[in-house]
Amino acid sequence: MNPPCGRCNKSVYPTEKINCLDKYWHKGCFSCEVCKMALSMTTYKGFEKKPYCSMHYPKTSFTIVADTPENLRLKQQSMLNSQALYKGDFEKNKGKGFSVVVDTPEMQRLKKTQDQISNIKYHEEFEKSRIRSDAPPPENRQDGEEQPSNPERFSQPVGQTRPAAVAPPGGERRYQAVYSYAAAEADEVSLQEGDLLSDVEQIDEGWMFGCNQRTGQRGMLPANYVRPV
Repeated sequence: MNPPCGRCNKSVYPTEKINCLDKYWHKGCFSCEVCKMALSMTTYKGFEKKPYCSMHYPKTSFTIVADTPENLRLKQQSMLNSQALYKGDFEKNKGKGFSVVVDTPEMQRLKKTQDQISNIKYHEEFEKSRIRSDAPPPENRQDGEEQPSNPERFSQPVGQTRPAAVAPPGGERRYQAVYSYAAAEADEVSLQEGDLLSDVEQIDEGWMFGCNQRTGQRGMLPANYVRPV
């Protein structure tokens, strides 16, 4: 069966048939919609599936994409792909209990600042713990530094008492007080910064026995308050 003409709607026979703009035309009917000038396959311009000459082709400020079956198919396929990607992302993030934050330059700057603050706090805590665990002995302390704390006095088991404070035998050893110390017990020696001490002997890690040459007092004294001379 012969198809109808796109202009006169009469049957178009194969010898006079033109197939263009998704229609069949008689050669004489394939003409400009405005001036009726006869057109060919190389001289026509299509708009909304109608032929026009160059003079009367509708001028538009944008490019017209023919709404062909192929373009419709591509448009529909693109929409389906977009919906599939959106659904996939939604399923991944569903139930995770957080909102997706766009990684903008401002968010990157805030994240970098927070990382720097965290690093500074970490190093501060590390330095504090290192100083506490690696405090220098009294002879290495600078003038004006905080006076060391008193050592613990002889941790003895329950029911026992510490031995009496007597001068152990030994050679002459001289020390100098680098901090002042007020005796807390009767068998201890009070010190003033700069006092010279003689006959000094180590009793344990925290205490010594010696004689303060300034006062003539003999007894126990904290080891971290003096240094050898």
